[in-house]
Amino acid sequence: MLVLKEDLRKILKKPMGRLFPNFEDVIPLLKKTEFFISVGDETTLNLIKNDLTPNLAIIDYSIQRRQHNIDLNYTTNVFNVDNPPGTITDQLWETIDLAIKKSVNENQLIVVNGEEDLAVLPCCLMAPEYGVILYGQPDQGLVLVKISDIREKAEEYIEMFERIY
Repeated sequence: MLVLKEDLRKILKKPMGRLFPNFEDVIPLLKKTEFFISVGDETTLNLIKNDLTPNLAIIDYSIQRRQHNIDLNYTTNVFNVDNPPGTITDQLWETIDLAIKKSVNENQLIVVNGEEDLAVLPCCLMAPEYGVILYGQPDQGLVLVKISDIREKAEEYIEMFERIY
């Protein structure tokens, strides 16, 4: 299991990609994208509302730390994992790997019991080079991360976590 250190927490509060204050501005870019992952409930909900189905979505039934009961099941291919806040568990890592491999043929959904925020990092390492990841930046907008632009930096961030065996 990887545990987030305080100094890295500050770094990760900044957008890792391009920030879009208005969700609508990202729609034309996504229509040209072959593969995209959404991390977060509000991001996934906005995509679905705009007929943009992520190849993989990772949610935790919480928006800005508040639980909700909005139906986000856009596929029957659903994985359930436990992942406490501030961590990346082995189970989450392995499930992301499996879901990405399966998402080439069918859309996948990972429902996290705990918190999904840090799932962006393993996605950056395992998603296809041509893919993008979308996640919400609280009170600022939507972040679009190109895998080709972030992979090396994501590896550096992962190395900064505390490893617990």
